Amino acid sequence: MWRYIRENRHIPTDMLIRKLNEVLIGYDHYYGITDNYASLQKFHFNIRKFLFYWLNRRSQRESYIWEGFRDFMKTKPLVAPKIYVSICA
Repeated sequence: MWRYIRENRHIPTDMLIRKLNEVLIGYDHYYGITDNYASLQKFHFNIRKFLFYWLNRRSQRESYIWEGFRDFMKTKPLVAPKIYVSICA
């Protein structure tokens, strides 16, 4: 994901967020089983961290601080982690 965001940081943020959401949903479908929620949260947080890092390198000035990035994420949110399969049933 680090490399994907790095190579695609020049595309419009709407398209980048849409693609990242597709990847996150697919990841959650594959790994979203009971007792794996903490790992899903960690993966989603790392995606946000990578996105923050690479969006700040699109110009010579720093584009975002964490507060501004959180506001940006409110307008264009990434999907939340979700458990899709319960192995307890």
